[in-house]
Amino acid sequence: MMLLAIEQGNTNTLFAIHDGETWIAQWRAATEASRTADEYAVWLSQLLHMHRLGFDDLKGCIVSSVVPQSIFNLRNLSRRYMNVEPLIVGENADLGIEIRIPKPSEAGADRLVNAIGAHLTYPGDLLLIDSGTATTFDVVAADGAFEGGLIAPGINLSLTALHEAAAKLPRIAIQKPDRVIGKDTVGAMQSGVFWGYIALIEGLVDRIRAEWGRPLTVIGTGGVASLFEGATTRIDRFDPDLTIRGLLEIWRRNSH
Repeated sequence: MMLLAIEQGNTNTLFAIHDGETWIAQWRAATEASRTADEYAVWLSQLLHMHRLGFDDLKGCIVSSVVPQSIFNLRNLSRRYMNVEPLIVGENADLGIEIRIPKPSEAGADRLVNAIGAHLTYPGDLLLIDSGTATTFDVVAADGAFEGGLIAPGINLSLTALHEAAAKLPRIAIQKPDRVIGKDTVGAMQSGVFWGYIALIEGLVDRIRAEWGRPLTVIGTGGVASLFEGATTRIDRFDPDLTIRGLLEIWRRNSH
C-alpha cells in the first residue's frame, strides 16, 4: 500500500512516498501557511505523474507539522484528492511512546517523530540534534521515552539576524571556513556563524551529557546537519532519515 508522508517544518515541507517496502520518491516545497489544498494538489500531481503515479495510487496519508495553520489545508489535500482521512501527529495518532515532561502537549510533533525514528535504529540513551529553522537537542531514553531537551535558534536564523540588524553586514551563504580568524567581513561572518555553531553544539552536548550522567549516543539530523560532518567529534552519527522513518513507524502502529 502506498503511503504519502508529509513532514512540515517552518522553512520546508517534505512529501515522501512509501510503497510498502521502500521510499520511492521525496520532494520538498517551501512552507507557506496560506497554501491551499488545491495549490498543493496541482504541484503534487505533476510530481506524481513524473513517477507514473496518481492520487488514486495513494491509500494512506500521515502528517507531522509544526505550523498549526497549515494542517487544515494538508488535511483537505488528503480528504479531497486521496479520499482518505489523514493521520495527524499530535491529533489522532497514537505514538506509542512515553513523553516524560510535565506538559506532553508542548513537545513538538517533529521532535517526537525524530525520537521514534531514532529509537528504532539506535540502542541505548540518545541525544538528537536536529538542525533546521531552530536547532533542537532532545534526549531519548533507552526505553524510547522522550525526556525533553532544549531549543536554540537555527544557523540560518542567526545569519538572517546578522544581515538584517547590522547595516554593513551582507547576506552570506553558510560554509565551513578554512580558518577561524577571518581576514575580511564575509570571512569573519562565516567563521563566527559556523564555528560559533560548532561551539554551541559542543558546549551543549557536554552539558547535557554531564547532567544526564549516563552514556549518550549523539545523532545529527536536519537540513543543515551535514555541514557539521567532520567539524566536530561530539556527533557520533549523521542520519537524514530520522523523521520519515519515524513517520512510517507511527503509521504502522496506527494502521492495524
